[in-house]
Formats: sequence, C-alpha cells, structure tokens
Amino acid sequence: MAETTTAVSPCGGSAPSGSSGGSGTGTEGAAQQGGLMGMLFPLAIFVLIFYFFIIRPQRKRDKQHNNMIAGIGRGDEIVTIGGFLGTVKDVRDDTFQIELAEGVRVSILKSAVQTKRVKKQEAAS
Repeated sequence: MAETTTAVSPCGGSAPSGSSGGSGTGTEGAAQQGGLMGMLFPLAIFVLIFYFFIIRPQRKRDKQHNNMIAGIGRGDEIVTIGGFLGTVKDVRDDTFQIELAEGVRVSILKSAVQTKRVKKQEAAS
C-alpha cells in the first residue's frame, strides 16, 4: 500500500509532494528590488538637497570667517560675539589681546571674534 503525502502551503491550499508549490517567486524578488530602488531615489534626492542648501553654505561661511580671522593684525578694530568693541594689540597662536578702553586689555580666543570693523577711511576708497 503506497502512501501519498500532501504539503500544505501558507495560503491554505494543498499540493501533492514533489510539486514546486512556489510559483511566482522570481517575480516577487524583482518587484522587491524595484520597491527598494523606488525608496532610495527620494532619499538620495533629499540628501542632495540637504547638502546644497545646508552643508555647502555653512562650509563657505566657515571658510570666509577663518580667512577673516587670519587677516586680523595689530591695530585692527574687531567686534566679539559678546558685542565688545576693541582694538587688537597683540596676536598670539589662538588668542588676541585687545584693548577695550584706555588701559583696559583683555585676551580673547580667536574663535570669539565675530567681525572685523572697517575703518571709515578704508570704506571710502
């Protein structure tokens, strides 16, 4: 007496043993890859927008600020991020010594300089 066995598929149907039962698996993989590419494309567009509107302009501002700080020398008037106006009296490795008022000298970090004030004579030319 020969016994036959049946395999039950997850969909509820039954197929005799020996049959493939997995029809359509090749097209499911292709559809999944298309869905993955469909999700990655908007993500790539988002990254490009983020780079061109946020990262690139910030790097440009940082470069301009570093060039401005590198160009500061003795006698230049500066404004600190705290709002103090002063004249540079000494330039060191990572600090400036500035004079805020007659006889009042302080040392500040170079990173604390917000802007270099343009003298009226330089602005006119």
